[in-house]
Amino acid sequence: MAKLYIVGTPIGNLADITKRAVDTLSGVDVVACEDTRHSLKLLNNLGIKKPLISCHKHNEKEAAQKICGLISDGKSVALITDAGMPAVSDPGAAVVKECRERGLKIECVPGASALTAAVALCGLEGAGFAFLGFMPQKRGDKVRFLSKYASLDLPLVFYCAPHDIINDAQVLLEVLGDRAVYVAHELTKIHESVIKTTLKNFDIGEPKGEYVLIVEGAKDERDPLLELTLEEHIKRLIDGGMDKKSAVKEAAAKRRIPKNQAYQVALEIKDGN
Repeated sequence: MAKLYIVGTPIGNLADITKRAVDTLSGVDVVACEDTRHSLKLLNNLGIKKPLISCHKHNEKEAAQKICGLISDGKSVALITDAGMPAVSDPGAAVVKECRERGLKIECVPGASALTAAVALCGLEGAGFAFLGFMPQKRGDKVRFLSKYASLDLPLVFYCAPHDIINDAQVLLEVLGDRAVYVAHELTKIHESVIKTTLKNFDIGEPKGEYVLIVEGAKDERDPLLELTLEEHIKRLIDGGMDKKSAVKEAAAKRRIPKNQAYQVALEIKDGN
């Protein structure tokens, strides 16, 4: 049937390919790959020969148009990446979105995931975690990105390339402060490992291969000022030396309320009171 198949592939151990994935790749007309050279090795290992087209982060929108055209013409297309699930911190989302907007059929054939493997190996307890994928490349963008999650009391999960991991850990320390961190490496491979360390004492030797970092969430230390009314909170900050504008901004951020709501309360506070 003419449709897009989103196919998960092994993240390291080739034996992790599912029977359904093999059947799907064997049955489609075309395979869209992140790197055709890399995927050719997988397909050759499976004894599958199919026409390959390129779909990576630099041509994804153009590839989406081509893939949709093939499906509209009655072809079935399997979308794969170098490892893991397409569209999850890997190319593919633009393809899926375009197919969905055109009303084309889409089917997911799930497979191995570095995210779930790492979380399972670390033995995290609690209500969940926040998966944030790869950090932005530029340092300033990293800082702005991480600042949004600094107070989140859930473990933060990141993917890291070997050439980024040391810098990523340094920025994490700068923005989040020192926290415990699990470093998962070589997942599903012979030398699979998970070490627990801290951001301050981060030492993993010579970086090599892909990593998953799981950083401890923010401690749930409730600010005693939050026990006060909003007006009392703002007054206390002003009494502590803040100007009214800064006190409004601080109180609104701490309480996670709109700044204009705090500003309306501050209007009732007379200077010097």
